[in-house]
Amino acid sequence: MVSKLQSLLFNISTTNFTKARKRWRFAYTAIYCSRVILSLAREVVSHKRNFQHLSEILVEPSHTVLNIDLASSTSVTAPASHSPETENVQGSGFPGIDQMKLTEMVKKKSLEDLCAFGGVEGLLNALETDAENGVHGSDQNVSQRRNLFGSNTYQKPPPKGLIFFILEAFKDTTILILMACAALSLGFGIKEHGLQEGWYEGGSIFLAVFLVIAVSAASNFRQERQFDKLSKISNNIKIDAMRDGRRQKISIFDIVVGDVVFLTIGDQIPADGVFLDGHSLQVDESSMTGESDHVEVDSLHNPFLFSGSKVADGYARMLVLSVGMNTAWGEMMSSITRDSKEQTPLQARLDKLTSSIGKVGLAVAFLVLTVMLIRYFTGNTEDEYGNQEYFGSKTSTTDVFNSVIRIFSAAVTIVVVAIPEGLPLAVTLTLAYSMKRMMADQAMVRKLSACETMGSATVICTDKTGTLTMNQMKVTKFWLGQEDMGELCSGVIAPEILELLHQGVGVNTTGSIHKSVSGSLPEFSGSPTEKAILSWSVQELGMDMEKLKQNSTILHVETFNSEKKRSGVSMRKRADSTIHVHWKGAAEMVLGMCSSYYQCNGSLQSINEDKRMQLEKIIQGMAGSSLRCIAFAHKQIPEGEIQQDEDGKPQKQLKEDGLTLLGIVGLKDPCRPGAKKAIQVCRDAGVDIKMITGDNVFTAKAIATECGILGPGHEVKDGEVVEGAEFRNYTHEERMKKVSEIRVMARSSPFDKLLMVQCLKQQGHVVAVTGDGTNDAPALKEADIGLSMGIQGTEVAKESSDIVILDDDFASVATVVRWGRCVYNNIQKFIQFQLTVNVAALVINFIAAVSAGDVPLTTVQLLWVNLIMDTLGALALATELPTDELMHRPPVGRVEPLITNIMWRNLLAQALYQIAVLLTLQFKGRSILNVNERVKNTLIFNIFVLCQVFNEFNARKLEKKNVFEGLHKNRLFIGIVGITIILQVVMVEFLKKFANTVNLDWWQWGGCIAVAALTWPIAINLDMIDAPN
Repeated sequence: MVSKLQSLLFNISTTNFTKARKRWRFAYTAIYCSRVILSLAREVVSHKRNFQHLSEILVEPSHTVLNIDLASSTSVTAPASHSPETENVQGSGFPGIDQMKLTEMVKKKSLEDLCAFGGVEGLLNALETDAENGVHGSDQNVSQRRNLFGSNTYQKPPPKGLIFFILEAFKDTTILILMACAALSLGFGIKEHGLQEGWYEGGSIFLAVFLVIAVSAASNFRQERQFDKLSKISNNIKIDAMRDGRRQKISIFDIVVGDVVFLTIGDQIPADGVFLDGHSLQVDESSMTGESDHVEVDSLHNPFLFSGSKVADGYARMLVLSVGMNTAWGEMMSSITRDSKEQTPLQARLDKLTSSIGKVGLAVAFLVLTVMLIRYFTGNTEDEYGNQEYFGSKTSTTDVFNSVIRIFSAAVTIVVVAIPEGLPLAVTLTLAYSMKRMMADQAMVRKLSACETMGSATVICTDKTGTLTMNQMKVTKFWLGQEDMGELCSGVIAPEILELLHQGVGVNTTGSIHKSVSGSLPEFSGSPTEKAILSWSVQELGMDMEKLKQNSTILHVETFNSEKKRSGVSMRKRADSTIHVHWKGAAEMVLGMCSSYYQCNGSLQSINEDKRMQLEKIIQGMAGSSLRCIAFAHKQIPEGEIQQDEDGKPQKQLKEDGLTLLGIVGLKDPCRPGAKKAIQVCRDAGVDIKMITGDNVFTAKAIATECGILGPGHEVKDGEVVEGAEFRNYTHEERMKKVSEIRVMARSSPFDKLLMVQCLKQQGHVVAVTGDGTNDAPALKEADIGLSMGIQGTEVAKESSDIVILDDDFASVATVVRWGRCVYNNIQKFIQFQLTVNVAALVINFIAAVSAGDVPLTTVQLLWVNLIMDTLGALALATELPTDELMHRPPVGRVEPLITNIMWRNLLAQALYQIAVLLTLQFKGRSILNVNERVKNTLIFNIFVLCQVFNEFNARKLEKKNVFEGLHKNRLFIGIVGITIILQVVMVEFLKKFANTVNLDWWQWGGCIAVAALTWPIAINLDMIDAPN
């Protein structure tokens, strides 16, 4: 290296250089020399592996760029010098950056490699990122970064195509048997009657089977695409990033290398990167490493952050270095195939029901097969012309095979009709349809089972802030000591107190302020509470956030969480190096830490018992007016009292006693307009509502009364309102006794919420819980239905939940209950409809086979009936919209039978009617109607199908006489019924050879419709018969 330097210095030609150019050349040489010396120093340090000292120079740049553009034609440019460990991205505009090196550095958590890049400062320079203002947000810059470093998406296995579902349908055993029968029938038919006439029976079965497969595969394919679309929406997380000096929410998919991203408790880290700044940051890397212990992240010892990890504590800003497939998370996620075959509890129950019915159908089919074979081989069967079919050895082998195959295919078809494979399809259809509609109603389903379970909910435990209230905070009250400042002017408060208030608000916050260049009003970012306090402090107290940051250094931060209900910070004033501790949080808790308070003029007053009671009354008065009370407290710490840890840093435990109260603010968060009505709707539906909040008991009572959870006039019955600590300290027996009476739990912790959920579940309740914080995750998982908040909810809470309420509104929770009941009700409608067909088809075929030796419905006709009731019937009944009537019934709970007595009454009555009519036609139809065998069989087929069409209307209302109510709103139902009737006409009149039918005249069609229409008056009269519970 020294020889290279000598060569460079001795070969400089200065013949044509002006004095200015010589000065530039000298400057370049000096910079190059310093670069060489720094490289030699790094080599020595790296050999010693002294990472602790190495990390101290991480902020030094690892390269220097000197680009001189002289006015004349000759120019001197110093190339960007860089360490051997990095290489330029060719033509990238980001010299010194190699994406592979960045990726490996983060994966290995290599401080040495970070040092080689010039530390975090070097990476910021190389990526052209401003630490304070982020990257330029122009489309050109973002696109350039995305093209060079990749997008923040991962390659997923391709979705299953239509061909996959067609092949899946072919794997059905009964379908394969039917196809084998069709093939044999086709072969024997062509051999006996020739190609022109012999293909009809076998070909018809083939066509019918293919139609069933096509419709089933298309339906499953459509649902798969629907679930995939919803999955993409659920993965589209919004995160806070700094671009063009503005903190803005962008999609996780839009993150690019070089972005500065904000992280707070509960956030998912969106990409691989390094720590820029922050406090008390702890990360849960268990999703990546499997280790449950939280990892502390800081700028010296461990500045690396992994995509997919969760922020467990603290807050920070990070610099994005790798995205998408360049992260370990991206690689892992791309190899995982999403399982869309999640089975809900209702689907499991239906699978058992299907299996049981299938066994009955199999037994009936076996009996039919046995009886028909015996009757055939004993000469007791006749063909359509009344001739005996079997004459022993005189019958040709072809005729015997044809007859046996016909009998066998009829028996197999009975199994196909008997097995209600439409039940799982109906569940899938209704879940997919309801998921799509619920999305429009601001509820995103993450787990399918939640759709149906929500309909059974008996208790909803809801948060207050943002769910029952609008989460639009505004400071409306400010007390300084015992003085109500009213419409205060900052000039009324002593300057030293005003400065402390500025510190308490501006330093102890996770929010931020952006002042636009145009000079318009500043933009506030953060939680609604933080934004409200920052806005108040800037507009009313004249706080200057930038000046405050310049004049102070943060030493340690204790972040807010729902257990502590307060946050604290220790800071050093740069002007006089004094150290101050500031606390902010729940008013009564902060007051309990104080021994004195400031007055408006700056004088200090000690807090005795009387004054403490007066201050508590002030807090209770504000809380009683539905205000959220936040108090600020302060203490100056002498330098000698500060203890240091092993790294020479100030101790992490902040002073929590002997503080001085700075002031109390009251924030108004108005009740949501639709909350009271939604709560009443849930009450009418038999669902109990319990409010669980972290606010104090007076605020909780006021909001609960305003929303209708408590009775008017603040008349609270004993046991209706408790505090978390009180509930926690009950014995188990006391909790079980009192939990049903509780309507409001104030000052609760996440553990209290979990405890309440466990008690309610032990009492047999189906419990739904709302939650937004990271600490709510255990309660969300424990509940039967976890409902997280889409706006205020953390990613940890969302991942622990079953449904995400996108607008954080309780009215949307009530809508979810409504849709849940609709799902359950639609499934029951379809069960009643399908079991009616199953019972009728099985009994008719069994009796006809045993008594007459033949079944009235052919294989093709039975497959057509199967298509009507399985696929088209499921589509028609599974897409019924929820009605108000559903919310006037009690919840079904855990142990309610799927098929109720009312459903048994309806389906058995309709099945018996169909059996009576069709068996009468089977045995006496020719003489009664004076028609031939083929016309009789066509009439039986036509009446049977039309009965199902009319019965589809009856299935719309399980308990009401008016089955046409709301029919005009379900165009899909009307369309499917219309299509079914049209196809039936085509089957009978135009596909005679395919369906084995003959033309019917107008009188015969009218008779078929009249007989089928009698199912309506039967259904109306059935409602007069009370079904026992």
